Amino acid sequence: MKVTERALNRATLSRQLLLRRAELTPLDGLRQVVALQAQHPASPYIALWNRLSGFDPAELDEAFARRTVVKATLMRITLHAVLAEDYPVFRAAMQPTLYASRLGYRFAAAGLTPADAEELVPELLAFAERPRTMAEMRAWVEERLGAERGDGGWWGLRAYAPLHHAPAKDPWSFGYRPSFVAAAPRPAFTGREPDLQALRALILRYLAGFGPASVADAAQFVMMRRATVREALRGLEGAVEQVQGPDGLVLFDLPDAPRPPADTPAPPRLMAMWDSVLLAYADRDRVIPAAYRPLVIRNNGDVLPTLLVDGYVAGVWRPTARGVEATAFHPLTRAVWDGLAEEAESLGALLAGREATPYSRHHHWWARLPEAEMRLLPATR
Repeated sequence: MKVTERALNRATLSRQLLLRRAELTPLDGLRQVVALQAQHPASPYIALWNRLSGFDPAELDEAFARRTVVKATLMRITLHAVLAEDYPVFRAAMQPTLYASRLGYRFAAAGLTPADAEELVPELLAFAERPRTMAEMRAWVEERLGAERGDGGWWGLRAYAPLHHAPAKDPWSFGYRPSFVAAAPRPAFTGREPDLQALRALILRYLAGFGPASVADAAQFVMMRRATVREALRGLEGAVEQVQGPDGLVLFDLPDAPRPPADTPAPPRLMAMWDSVLLAYADRDRVIPAAYRPLVIRNNGDVLPTLLVDGYVAGVWRPTARGVEATAFHPLTRAVWDGLAEEAESLGALLAGREATPYSRHHHWWARLPEAEMRLLPATR
């Protein structure tokens, strides 16, 4: 079976609940989309608002408070919101990546070794049995390692140790100054060797939420060597099938996963900052036209909130005190603008009473955008 580029786009949108909002609870919606990028506190909420019919942000508040959904460093060494039941397997799959990325560089430059980390982690987790502020965690590390090694030590342990961000009472459950709490139950894994069973489980979830996908795509999602991903896929024979992608590229998928026709309509959406659908592939042309990629993914790693039109990025948006400011990189039809206006009104209802301008600290990027059509879409009637 051959899958066209546009059909790949529609498969992604279908599995990410972006062809139509699903009547699912936040927990079931999160299970389907696998994980939500959570660098910005508001983004998991906006991501689920895009995907679920009648989304109630209070339900996600409660899930974070009860820790049935947790926020932690996982795929691509970035913050994600995932189901608590998924965290142990996802963390086990990511162990070698976190080991390599966080126990080298600044950690090693501070004169510390992986053996030091393995000795410190159990004590650090015991200290974080209850929520601890960033200052408390840093002070704990400095007390054991000395001030001269504390900065590099905490930099490594902050992402390597199985820590969750502790929910707070901010508008979006988390603030910009995180507190930390030990993962419960504590994962029992160390070292740099991949847990292939856990990696295979994560790859299956990835294909369910983002497939069809190539070896390079899956490797990008977990930030792991392609050879390791290939080895994991070899152990999934019978559970996955191969399909032919554009230009003859071999793609992997679940046999019963949905692949809507390429001409399936895709409604306009106001995508969250760092939305997972923009970053889950090595080939980001699946959703972001190549010409727009440097406008959306900035050189420091910021990924701006985007307009999704006919399934592809067509511009960016930002919430302001006056409404949603939408900037289109190419001309849009009146029907599309009307659809975006409806989305802006719905988004305004989500933001009301929480935070009217959640992405305001990133507004400096708008001064660097090329000249384009901008419209102010009212967030209320």
